Parts: sequence; structure tokens; C-alpha cells
Amino acid sequence: MKTIITEAQHRIAKYNTRRHFLQKCMSGLGAVALNSLAGCGGSSGSKANIAKTDISSGILKPHFPGKAKNIIFLHMAGAPSQLELFDYKPVLNQLDGKDCPQSLLEGKKFAFIKGVPQMLGTQAKFKQHGQSGAYVSDYLPHFSQMVDEVTFLKAVHTDEFNHAPAQLFMHTGSPRLGRPSMGSWITYGLGSDNQNLPSFVVLVSGSEPSAGKSAWGSGFLPTVYQGVQCRSKGDPVLYLSNPGEVDPYLRKQSIDAINAINEQEYQEAHDPEILTRISQYELAYRMQTSVPEVMNINDEPEWVHQMYGTEPGKASFANNCLLARRLVENGVRFVQLFDRRWDTHGAGPNNGVDGALKNACKSVDQPMSALLLDLEQRGLLDETLVVWGGEFGRTPMMEARSGADFKGRDHHGDAFTMWMAGGGIKKGFTHGETDEIGFSGISGRVYIHDLQATILHQLGLDHERLTYQFQGRDFRLTDVHGKVVKEVIA
Repeated sequence: MKTIITEAQHRIAKYNTRRHFLQKCMSGLGAVALNSLAGCGGSSGSKANIAKTDISSGILKPHFPGKAKNIIFLHMAGAPSQLELFDYKPVLNQLDGKDCPQSLLEGKKFAFIKGVPQMLGTQAKFKQHGQSGAYVSDYLPHFSQMVDEVTFLKAVHTDEFNHAPAQLFMHTGSPRLGRPSMGSWITYGLGSDNQNLPSFVVLVSGSEPSAGKSAWGSGFLPTVYQGVQCRSKGDPVLYLSNPGEVDPYLRKQSIDAINAINEQEYQEAHDPEILTRISQYELAYRMQTSVPEVMNINDEPEWVHQMYGTEPGKASFANNCLLARRLVENGVRFVQLFDRRWDTHGAGPNNGVDGALKNACKSVDQPMSALLLDLEQRGLLDETLVVWGGEFGRTPMMEARSGADFKGRDHHGDAFTMWMAGGGIKKGFTHGETDEIGFSGISGRVYIHDLQATILHQLGLDHERLTYQFQGRDFRLTDVHGKVVKEVIA
């Protein structure tokens, strides 16, 4: 028994000695080494102490004057077919029902296509619209009236052809888990224009995207920079309301007591995540007053509800578009909308590109067009960059699996269409072109990292200088690639 007690005492002594050493070396050169080993180092281009409770001023500040102050990113999770919406290909209609040329299949990877599929002509009707003469299908009648406000990117391409990794690639710059999202990078670089609201807000209609919450996570950045998911039905943020019999004064006392303990712990451990915890408690308290007011779309006049097609009291993409306008109007830096209804596989009249896609368009056409018009009328479009698109495109051939007549298209990363508006982007412009059947880009190709570099540029951030040191090297959103697409900048 004596031997066991002696051994336990020896272990406790070793533990206390190690803890004392770690506490002492959290300052000076030891802190630098430990932070580097722990993956907590700051960016080489930032202030040394990035663990700060006040993120309003940002870490890096703009590298140059930006044309945009805010971002609204409308992500159509599941990947809409560009061939039914924006990329008009008469030649493809002539090939409808014919066997796909073997040259299009050799060396390519597809998610579902096996054997030799048939070509599939467009299921929509196209017309030219506006002074720009942009082609838009009859699936988007409202948006067709807004084409002179946007720039189309017709030859976007990605390396990924499955939903989750492609969504991660679009929003974090990597198809693998663990990288910070674009909104986190932007918040880290620029901070917030509002002390009472999150700088990075996420709104979801339908279920979460395939990539899950990692699409708006902070990765290896401090968690103060991760997106805050809000809702258009019920409490805007879960647990925002006080529990029963807890008044605001008691809530404030509780937070002050908790943060006093956290502050004491930080003085001992110097863990930046403790400062994040303090900041989030304080922000949550301020949000109890500001968030319900900003998120209450019932305050909007009736003509606004009619313009967006909102449904107060329900969760919808239309409500989220109106909320996005209210959020940027109140200083939220990055608003990210996910709408998950765009994976148009399946057979039958209510599925595929002739059914499910058309129904999806009905849900987003009016509100996304109203968002552009509303921002413009309020003088906000010039300083708000709106981005629309999915994670990849769709093939010009039919997805024929299980012997069924699928009027659906397979996943395709070689070419798809996205559009951008406002924030210093050209109006009524088209950049890039695909071949005669929409299979590959033949000019103006835009890689995902190019798109990300361009978005950062419009905010005044150099994508090569917006870095953060983690595990011994500087990381950035665009990894080691990317160039600004200067052709689309006004």
C-alpha cells in the first residue's frame, strides 16, 4: 500500500512541475514555440496577438480600398443544371436521344454514369433578355428581368464531382475537412461593422448542405470567426431567449460572473479560445436585444413581402433573402444562404431536370430577383456583392442508371455557370464560353480559387496576403492557386 501511495505522490509532483513549466513558458519565446506546435500561431501578416475579444476592427484590415463592404452568397446546394438555366446550346437539342460520343467519356470520372449514355437536349425554352441579350430559360421569368445587373461566369470549373467535397471546396478552398470557410477568412481579415450582431451569418432553407456545418466553420482559425446559423422561424438563434423566470438583469449578472472566471483562467493558461468564449458570451447577451429586431421581417411593409414572396412564420428561401438584405443593412459582413433542393436525379414527371429543377426554380426565382432589386433601390447593391451558384454543373448527357429513363443529368465539374452582381462587378456582362454542347469551357475558364480570389479582391483583400500560420506554414483560402478575374471588374 505504501508503495502505491508513494508512486501516486510522485506522479502528482511530476504533473505539478509540468503545469508550472507550461504556465511560465506561455510568455516570451516559449509561447511562440508552443503556439506553433499547437497550431495556434498568428498570421505572419497580422498582429502578433490575434486572440482578441473585439473583432470589430479585423486583424489585417483591407490591403487596398475595396469596392464591396458586404457579401451575400446564394448557394444552390445540389448543383443546378446550367443547361436548363443559362447556357443555351441549340446543338445539344439536335443530339437529343443519340448515343454519347466515346470521346466525351474517355478519361473522365462520373458519379453515376456507366456504359454509354444518351445525349439529353435542354428541357427548357430560352430567350434573350435585357440590353445585354443574355440567354435565360423560361424556368426563371423574374430573374430574366434582372440580367442587366449581373455578370455571368459561363466556364467555372472544379476538380470535385461529389456534393460534400465540392461544397467544401467552394466555401473553404479545400475538399477536405478542417479548413476555414470563406466567411471566416473575411471576418478574420476585416472584422465587423456591428458590435451587436455576428459578422458572419448563415441561413438555411431545406436541410443542411451535404458538407454540413463545416461549410461555415472556422477550421483552424479561432472559433470567434465561424458562421452563426440563424433561422427564419421561431427564435432566430437557438436558446437566444432567456429561460423562464430569468430576467435580463439576472442574465447579465450570470454572464459577468462566468466571464470573470474565464478571464482568470485566461491569465493562467493564455488559451486564445478562452477569449473567444468571453467574446461569444458578451455578443450573445447583446444579440438578445438586436437580433429579434433585425430578424423580424413582419416589420416590413406589405409591398416588400409581395415583392419577395415571403411567408412570415415559415422557413423559406424567400424569407432568408429578405433577412439577408436586413442583415447587410445592419452591418453584417457575410451572409451565406444555402438552399438544398437542386440535386435533380430521378425519373418521372416530378423529378429530374424537367420536374424537380423547374420546381426548385419557382422557389428561388422571385426572391433572388427581388433581393437584387431591393438592394439596388436602397443604394446597397454598389457595396454588396451578391454571388449565386452551385458546387458544380451537370452533364449534357442523360444519367442512365438501372435501365430507367432518367431525365436527369450527372454531376459535372468541367463547366458550369455562376453569376455575380453589385460590389464593383460589371453589369450586363458575360465572361467565358463553353463548347457547342456545354461540356467544357473553351474560353474565360474560372477555377474555384479564381472565384474566391476575386471575391476577396472586391472586399479589398489580397488573397495571397490573407494568411494564417498553422502547423508550421502559412495557409490561405486559395491554397497555392488562384488569380483575380479582372475581366469582370467594373
